[in-house]
Amino acid sequence: MNKPATTTDPLTLYGEHFNSRFLLGTALYDSPQLMRDAIDHSDCDIVTLGLRRQNPANGDGETIWQYIRESGCKLLPNTAGCKTAKEAINLALMSREMFATDWIKLEVVGDDYNLQPDSFALIDAASELISQGFKVLPYCTEDLIVCQRLLDVGCQVLMPWGSPIGTGQGLLNRYHLNALRQRFEVPLIVDAGLGAPSQATEAMEMGFDGILLNTAVAKAGNPPLMARAFADGIIAGRRAFNAGLMQKRQTASPSTPTIGQPFWHQHQS
Repeated sequence: MNKPATTTDPLTLYGEHFNSRFLLGTALYDSPQLMRDAIDHSDCDIVTLGLRRQNPANGDGETIWQYIRESGCKLLPNTAGCKTAKEAINLALMSREMFATDWIKLEVVGDDYNLQPDSFALIDAASELISQGFKVLPYCTEDLIVCQRLLDVGCQVLMPWGSPIGTGQGLLNRYHLNALRQRFEVPLIVDAGLGAPSQATEAMEMGFDGILLNTAVAKAGNPPLMARAFADGIIAGRRAFNAGLMQKRQTASPSTPTIGQPFWHQHQS
């Protein structure tokens, strides 16, 4: 992969280094070509692909897979749509067979209304897949104990949601997200719920290591342009975090101090 560095420091996941901290989904685009253009404009190094999201009837699945290969991005298959640990494990095994990768974005949905992950099934599936040699990136809630259990079974990356998938609500629980960042040293990627580049910037300013999203780009009026906007926001947020944000204050503080400066008096005629 010969893309120029898009952040001041690389993202490292399971020992592999990536220039971009933007992970982009490939579902929901109006056409495979729009998806391809969005990937190009995002400068992302990792794209997700769900076996259950393909449409074999019209050949979109093969076209999308061909575009992903041509992009040079690393493929991260996902288990979107699975509702049990067994279902997710079987789909992960199928993905490894089809795409020759042991990387998997693990999703096990527990509720049809807000698509919240089933934390119990997620931990069970993660434990089994890691025992079978997978590099698991689990889509989870911001629950501290669930995240600890996922680390306990061997996950080296956590992907907590910002808010429910496809809502665009942004970071609804900043307190718990901050708690995750303060407690864990593993890479943390905000996955789902972001609707605007400013929300991605905020997550990166908080110290998160990357952003994974799909809907906000795929359903934008101009997906390639929105992909670029998110990419720029992610870079800005990471640079701000590395630079060190100023501390908030309760009272105003002049940016131009008056101590030691001459006072100029207006002379009246």
